[in-house]
Amino acid sequence: MSLVPTAIADDRRRAAERLLLAGLNYALPLLFIVVPLASFLAHGFFSVENGHIIYRPTLLNYARFFGDPIYIPLFLRTCLLALEVAAIGVLLGYPIALLLAGLEGRAKYAATLVFVIPLLMSYIIKIYAIRAILGGYGFLNRILLYLGVIDTPWTFLIFNLKAVALTLAILLLPFAILPIFIALERIPRNLLEASADLGAKPLLTFLTIILPLSLQGVVIGASFTFVLAIGDFVTPEMVGGPNGFTFGRAVYSQFGLAYNWPFGAALSVMLLAVVMVAILAAGRLGRAEGALT
Repeated sequence: MSLVPTAIADDRRRAAERLLLAGLNYALPLLFIVVPLASFLAHGFFSVENGHIIYRPTLLNYARFFGDPIYIPLFLRTCLLALEVAAIGVLLGYPIALLLAGLEGRAKYAATLVFVIPLLMSYIIKIYAIRAILGGYGFLNRILLYLGVIDTPWTFLIFNLKAVALTLAILLLPFAILPIFIALERIPRNLLEASADLGAKPLLTFLTIILPLSLQGVVIGASFTFVLAIGDFVTPEMVGGPNGFTFGRAVYSQFGLAYNWPFGAALSVMLLAVVMVAILAAGRLGRAEGALT
């Protein structure tokens, strides 16, 4: 009979250990994700008077966002810019991923590493490198002038929204390539061999087998680039100039020079809403493509 209390004590101890481990697993996400998000949501309902935050609930920040003629067009323009970056990333990334997936042996992973290494480099250094290429007297203009293709340097490649889109597309290209590459790697090779044995041409095989089975990677890559592009403020600050002002720079200015954290938090919540919609839409599209395949 003395074994019963011991067994009960062991069960309680194991249950307590499981509860402790579960608490530790949820503690870090709760501390570093949920708490900051809740703080942003709460601060969006406060206001600033004479340089001090007034902790009194108000809707003035959201009324300013929807009522001011500046923020809605800027917000929509930034969303469109992020969509352009995602489209460019997929259009450039898919052929590269297809080329990588077609390689064999060590060459495949060595070539893939070439596109992974830039992710380990400093973000600022990469932007400066792109500025050195696209600038008025950058590497590209110098080459074109030397070859006689142009008479005066091109200035439309820097300090505007086109420069922001192009720079973001280049910086975020690995995030589009890798999901597509992984999706292509998961396609069974026997399907491609069967298609070739049945007499299908490479283009028909691509359209009927490779492309449909890799659409899930395309959706993930596009969502990655969209989410990373829509909130970026460093790239627009460095290559956008006054004509490349984005919503991310507006949010940054509220937390910096304007010192209006509640309004910055409200603007951040609007960005968060778009990001959540994009993630949910990508997840639904990804599940739909997975179900079809």
